[in-house]
Amino acid sequence: MGVLDNFMNYFREEPGRNRACSIIAGLLFFAGWWVLIDAMSIDGKHQITTGHVFIGIFGTISFCMVNVVKGEHISDENSSESGARIAKIWLLVGFIMGFASIIAAVWVMIDDFINNGETLRWAGPLLKDHFNHSLRLADKKDGWFGVSLLLQNVFILFASLVYKFGRNEEDWNV
Repeated sequence: MGVLDNFMNYFREEPGRNRACSIIAGLLFFAGWWVLIDAMSIDGKHQITTGHVFIGIFGTISFCMVNVVKGEHISDENSSESGARIAKIWLLVGFIMGFASIIAAVWVMIDDFINNGETLRWAGPLLKDHFNHSLRLADKKDGWFGVSLLLQNVFILFASLVYKFGRNEEDWNV
């Protein structure tokens, strides 16, 4: 039996499935934040703002909300009807937050990073007269930063889905 066969058998067993899904979800979550951190590290003009980072934080909160609910809480065998309802609402709100973070990332990517060179923006008051305002073309932002925001939130949502639905929670019920 070779090394590759041992490696494959390690993940074929039922606990191996939980292990593999946890590793994949962790790598996806890590990759999501790594993409944004990489984009911020090469951003010399500070085009990615704190507001952009909050979209990823919103997705991370969604990840935690979705994965805190155990499968037995939302199953039909749950004896507490109100507890099951609350768990289902909590899970629904978590998924809504995850998809809302992707929608927000798409919006920011298109509006702030792709279509930013064609719009006129207020440049503030002129130095000589406070009543005259000037409009100028906005500085063109790099599109990669918008793509990195979108990739971050897509990776976080996929990590949430893999971690929630890829694992078998029955192994932990003792």
